[in-house]
Formats: sequence, C-alpha cells, structure tokens
Amino acid sequence: MSEWEPKIVAFLCNWCSYGGADLAGISRLQYPANIRIIRLPCTGRVNPKFILATLRHGADGVWVSGCHPGDCHYIKGNLYARRKFALLKNFLEYTGIIEPNRLHFSWISSAEATKFAEVARGVVDAVRAAGPAQHFIKKQAEVV
Repeated sequence: MSEWEPKIVAFLCNWCSYGGADLAGISRLQYPANIRIIRLPCTGRVNPKFILATLRHGADGVWVSGCHPGDCHYIKGNLYARRKFALLKNFLEYTGIIEPNRLHFSWISSAEATKFAEVARGVVDAVRAAGPAQHFIKKQAEVV
C-alpha cells in the first residue's frame, strides 16, 4: 500500500498568485503535485462557504493566495479576504471543526515563482504533518 498524500485545494488570484504558479511551471521549479488550483478573479470573491464545502468534500487542506497588500487589481479585495480568512481559520480551529495547519493564506505576486514553489512545499508539508482530515468530511451513505 502506498503512503498517504494530502489533497489540497488552492484558490489563487488570477492576476498574481496564479501568475506565480504559471511562472513556476514555465521555469520548471519543483513543487508537490498534491495541489489542485482553482483560478479566481480575486481572493476577495472567495466565499467562506467555498472553503467549508472543499473541506466537507474530502480536501485535507485549503490554500488561499492573492496579491500583496496594496497591489490588488480590485483595490481592496485581498484585504477583505485576509480579514475573512483570519476570522474563519480562528473560528474553525477554536470550535474544533478543523485542526491547525489545514487552512493557509499567502501573498504571492506573478513575478515570485520561487516563492510560489516554496510556499506550496510548505503548505503540503504542514498538511501532511496534520495527517488525513478526520473532521467535517461528508460521509458517503452505506449501501445495504
């Protein structure tokens, strides 16, 4: 049997973090293949329900990454995202719905391919250390 590998869903800003991911790929920088990317216009448009649904459907971790503060193409979208996800992460960890190190947030510009690869490795390592998700996963109905 093969060793467990985490499933991580990344919500990336189209203008910055997705560009960094694209540049990392073009530059042939190595980062884990555990990450599934969802490209968004802005991280400010990520509804916390998206993160909850992602975890509920079996993701072991979630990563939200956007433009650096002051560089958002939608003026303050990334600042709204930062506030929303700091509150969401604290609430979910406080209530015990998820364990620490399952939710990650970062700022990565489209020119920071090396940073993208480093943060991707860090996110995967943190979620791997947390182990398989045990809470909040929608159970499949048993067939009798």
